[in-house]
Amino acid sequence: MEQYSNLSSGRQETEAPDQPMPEVGQRPISPAMEALQQLGQTSMPGSESNIFCMTIIGQIEGHLILPPQNKTTKYEHIIPQLVAAEQNPRIEGLMILLNTVGGDVEAGLAIAEMIASMSKPTVTIVIGGGHSIGVPIAVSSTYSYIAESATMTIHPIRMNGLVIGVPQTFEYMEKMQERVVRFVVSHSRITEERFKELMFKTGELNRDIGTAVGGADAVKYGLMDAVGGIGEALKQLNTIIESRRQQNGITGTQQQAPFVPFSPNATDTSTGTLPNVHSGELPQ
Repeated sequence: MEQYSNLSSGRQETEAPDQPMPEVGQRPISPAMEALQQLGQTSMPGSESNIFCMTIIGQIEGHLILPPQNKTTKYEHIIPQLVAAEQNPRIEGLMILLNTVGGDVEAGLAIAEMIASMSKPTVTIVIGGGHSIGVPIAVSSTYSYIAESATMTIHPIRMNGLVIGVPQTFEYMEKMQERVVRFVVSHSRITEERFKELMFKTGELNRDIGTAVGGADAVKYGLMDAVGGIGEALKQLNTIIESRRQQNGITGTQQQAPFVPFSPNATDTSTGTLPNVHSGELPQ
């Protein structure tokens, strides 16, 4: 902190030189607006909402940075938000909106595994499109919806660029493709035979192999759970949350206990002594 004298009043004032001052005529940017500009996300809801809404749009960016004109969703932004929502005791459910053309396979599978492994109920909605690696993300939730006009493109894994060692590359792609197939089959009602039939079917798309599945067909094949939109998804998510509250003996008016991280240096307020860490005793 730097101190300087106000010559007009003779008072001592302090100034924080680390904080950049806004330009003349420019409004200071609020944290919520900055998060919206940088991540395309609103800030994490606090006590006013128990549901966290997350959007996955454009192309899922993986280990390589895509050109700036591409609309992308970066997996290094999504994964920390999922961890934060899992740790936040006020968040009781997640709703994921999908309108993606696909993208990096491993990044998409990482996001899908994160959603599937969460202890809190999740609901996904495919609006517009949930193509390619967006399919595993769409089926990874507790319950999944797809808009009637939305589509999902199911196709084999593709790659571009320099290929070194063609047989080895093909073997690697086949194993990665099996990872995608196993994940989709294990998190939806579609059979492996039907999914592979849609994946390798020709004639549905121009200059491509695969199948474009519409909203009603995705439900008929067992890929998605129901046709619906934001209203149905919120209703379903609130139903699952209320059901889990009743199972845990928590009424709708009660809140979960706040999370208190364990610190080995914390003192016992009743005795003023340190807890017995070696015996596994936690501070009360």
